Amino acid sequence: MTNSNKKVIPEAREALNKFKYEVASEVGVTLKDGYNGNISSRDAGRIGGNMVKKLIEQAESQMK
Repeated sequence: MTNSNKKVIPEAREALNKFKYEVASEVGVTLKDGYNGNISSRDAGRIGGNMVKKLIEQAESQMK
C-alpha cells in the first residue's frame, strides 16, 4: 500500500501550513503552533473546506 499523503512538492508544506493558519483566522478558528487535534470536526472541516474552495477559485482564475 502506498502513502497517499506524500507531497508532490515537499517544499509546499510550509506554504500550505501558512495558508491553513490564514484560512483558520478568516473563519474565526484559533490554531496554535503544533498539534491541533483538539479542535472540533466542524471547525477542521470549515478550515479544510475553505482551503479547497480558495485553491479551486485560484486555479479557475488562472485558466481564464
